[in-house]
Amino acid sequence: MSARLAVLLSAALLSSACEITTQLGQECLLIKQDPNNPGESTAILEREILPGQDFISFGVTDCEDLVCVRDANFAADPNPDAQAKGYCSQDCVEGSGKSGCSVTDTSVAENIRNRITCRSLLLDQASLERLRQEDPVAYRRTFGENNSPYFARSS
Repeated sequence: MSARLAVLLSAALLSSACEITTQLGQECLLIKQDPNNPGESTAILEREILPGQDFISFGVTDCEDLVCVRDANFAADPNPDAQAKGYCSQDCVEGSGKSGCSVTDTSVAENIRNRITCRSLLLDQASLERLRQEDPVAYRRTFGENNSPYFARSS
Protein backbone atom coordinates (compact mmCIF):
# COMPACT_ATOMS: atom_id res chain seq x y z
CA MET A 1 0.00 0.00 0.00
CA SER A 2 1.36 3.40 -0.91
CA ALA A 3 2.03 6.00 1.78
CA ARG A 4 -0.48 8.32 0.17
CA LEU A 5 -3.27 5.71 0.35
CA ALA A 6 -2.41 4.94 3.98
CA VAL A 7 -2.68 8.63 4.90
CA LEU A 8 -6.05 8.97 3.14
CA LEU A 9 -7.45 5.86 4.84
CA SER A 10 -6.21 7.05 8.24
CA ALA A 11 -7.79 10.48 7.76
CA ALA A 12 -11.11 8.92 6.73
CA LEU A 13 -11.13 6.61 9.76
CA LEU A 14 -10.23 9.38 12.19
CA SER A 15 -12.83 11.80 10.86
CA SER A 16 -15.64 9.24 11.03
CA ALA A 17 -14.65 8.20 14.57
CA CYS A 18 -15.26 11.73 15.84
CA GLU A 19 -18.94 11.73 14.92
CA ILE A 20 -20.54 10.33 18.07
CA THR A 21 -24.31 10.54 18.21
CA THR A 22 -25.94 10.39 21.63
CA GLN A 23 -29.57 9.95 22.57
CA LEU A 24 -29.64 13.28 24.43
CA GLY A 25 -32.91 15.03 23.56
CA GLN A 26 -34.62 12.01 21.97
CA GLU A 27 -38.18 11.27 23.07
CA CYS A 28 -38.66 8.71 25.86
CA LEU A 29 -41.45 7.34 28.02
CA LEU A 30 -41.52 8.21 31.73
CA ILE A 31 -41.69 5.30 34.18
CA LYS A 32 -41.97 4.76 37.93
CA GLN A 33 -41.55 1.84 40.28
CA ASP A 34 -44.64 -0.39 40.25
CA PRO A 35 -46.09 -0.30 43.79
CA ASN A 36 -47.67 -3.73 43.27
CA ASN A 37 -44.52 -5.39 41.93
CA PRO A 38 -41.32 -4.27 43.70
CA GLY A 39 -38.38 -4.15 41.31
CA GLU A 40 -40.66 -3.69 38.29
CA SER A 41 -41.53 -0.46 36.54
CA THR A 42 -44.78 0.86 35.15
CA ALA A 43 -45.86 3.74 32.93
CA ILE A 44 -46.47 7.22 34.27
CA LEU A 45 -49.67 8.68 32.85
CA GLU A 46 -50.26 12.30 31.90
CA ARG A 47 -52.73 12.77 34.76
CA GLU A 48 -49.98 11.92 37.26
CA ILE A 49 -47.82 14.89 36.32
CA LEU A 50 -48.76 18.34 37.50
CA PRO A 51 -48.51 21.07 34.85
CA GLY A 52 -45.54 23.40 35.11
CA GLN A 53 -43.28 20.97 36.99
CA ASP A 54 -39.98 19.36 36.16
CA PHE A 55 -40.05 15.56 36.30
CA ILE A 56 -37.22 13.02 36.21
CA SER A 57 -37.47 9.28 35.64
CA PHE A 58 -34.54 6.92 36.31
CA GLY A 59 -34.05 3.46 34.80
CA VAL A 60 -35.61 4.33 31.44
CA THR A 61 -34.35 1.82 28.90
CA ASP A 62 -35.29 4.17 26.02
CA CYS A 63 -32.19 6.21 26.92
CA GLU A 64 -28.53 5.18 26.93
CA ASP A 65 -27.96 6.93 30.30
CA LEU A 66 -31.29 5.56 31.67
CA VAL A 67 -32.55 9.07 32.49
CA CYS A 68 -35.68 10.65 31.01
CA VAL A 69 -36.67 14.20 32.00
CA ARG A 70 -39.64 16.39 31.34
CA ASP A 71 -39.20 20.08 32.00
CA ALA A 72 -41.96 22.46 33.06
CA ASN A 73 -42.33 23.74 29.47
CA PHE A 74 -42.72 20.32 27.82
CA ALA A 75 -45.92 20.04 25.75
CA ALA A 76 -48.10 17.47 27.49
CA ASP A 77 -50.43 15.09 25.69
CA PRO A 78 -54.01 16.36 26.20
CA ASN A 79 -55.20 12.78 26.85
CA PRO A 80 -54.89 12.24 30.64
CA ASP A 81 -54.65 8.46 30.11
CA ALA A 82 -51.73 8.70 27.66
CA GLN A 83 -48.31 7.54 28.78
CA ALA A 84 -46.28 10.60 29.74
CA LYS A 85 -43.27 11.41 27.59
CA GLY A 86 -40.10 13.37 28.11
CA TYR A 87 -36.66 13.37 26.52
CA CYS A 88 -33.41 11.51 27.20
CA SER A 89 -30.99 13.31 29.46
CA GLN A 90 -27.66 12.73 31.14
CA ASP A 91 -25.96 14.01 34.23
CA CYS A 92 -23.70 16.99 33.71
CA VAL A 93 -21.27 19.20 35.58
CA GLU A 94 -22.60 22.28 37.38
CA GLY A 95 -21.73 25.44 35.48
CA SER A 96 -21.09 23.70 32.16
CA GLY A 97 -24.17 25.33 30.59
CA LYS A 98 -24.77 24.19 27.00
CA SER A 99 -21.22 22.86 26.58
CA GLY A 100 -21.97 19.81 28.75
CA CYS A 101 -25.21 19.10 26.90
CA SER A 102 -24.55 18.94 23.19
CA VAL A 103 -27.42 17.39 21.25
CA THR A 104 -25.86 15.52 18.34
CA ASP A 105 -28.95 13.82 16.94
CA THR A 106 -30.43 16.04 14.24
CA SER A 107 -33.80 14.27 14.49
CA VAL A 108 -34.37 15.82 17.95
CA ALA A 109 -37.07 18.49 17.83
CA GLU A 110 -35.58 21.95 17.40
CA ASN A 111 -37.57 23.40 20.33
CA ILE A 112 -35.77 20.92 22.63
CA ARG A 113 -32.38 20.80 20.86
CA ASN A 114 -31.83 24.56 21.10
CA ARG A 115 -32.82 24.86 24.77
CA ILE A 116 -30.90 22.02 26.46
CA THR A 117 -28.45 23.20 29.09
CA CYS A 118 -27.00 21.87 32.36
CA ARG A 119 -29.29 22.76 35.29
CA SER A 120 -30.33 21.21 38.56
CA LEU A 121 -33.57 19.27 38.73
CA LEU A 122 -35.69 18.74 41.82
CA LEU A 123 -33.15 19.11 44.63
CA ASP A 124 -29.93 20.94 45.35
CA GLN A 125 -26.71 19.03 46.06
CA ALA A 126 -26.95 19.40 49.87
CA SER A 127 -30.53 18.05 50.01
CA LEU A 128 -29.64 15.13 47.77
CA GLU A 129 -26.64 14.26 49.95
CA ARG A 130 -28.72 14.51 53.15
CA LEU A 131 -31.32 12.12 51.73
CA ARG A 132 -28.60 9.67 50.71
CA GLN A 133 -27.07 9.69 54.20
CA GLU A 134 -30.39 9.46 56.10
CA ASP A 135 -31.75 6.42 54.24
CA PRO A 136 -29.34 4.86 51.71
CA VAL A 137 -31.77 2.08 50.74
CA ALA A 138 -34.67 4.44 49.98
CA TYR A 139 -32.26 6.80 48.22
CA ARG A 140 -30.98 4.03 45.93
CA ARG A 141 -34.55 2.89 45.23
CA THR A 142 -35.52 6.44 44.20
CA PHE A 143 -32.37 7.87 42.61
CA GLY A 144 -30.32 4.77 41.74
CA GLU A 145 -26.60 5.44 41.85
CA ASN A 146 -27.05 9.07 40.81
CA ASN A 147 -25.26 11.54 43.10
CA SER A 148 -25.84 14.77 41.22
CA PRO A 149 -28.87 17.04 40.87
CA TYR A 150 -27.54 18.38 37.55
CA PHE A 151 -28.98 17.06 34.28
CA ALA A 152 -29.14 18.21 30.71
CA ARG A 153 -32.59 19.76 30.32
CA SER A 154 -34.24 22.44 28.31
CA SER A 155 -34.50 25.81 29.93
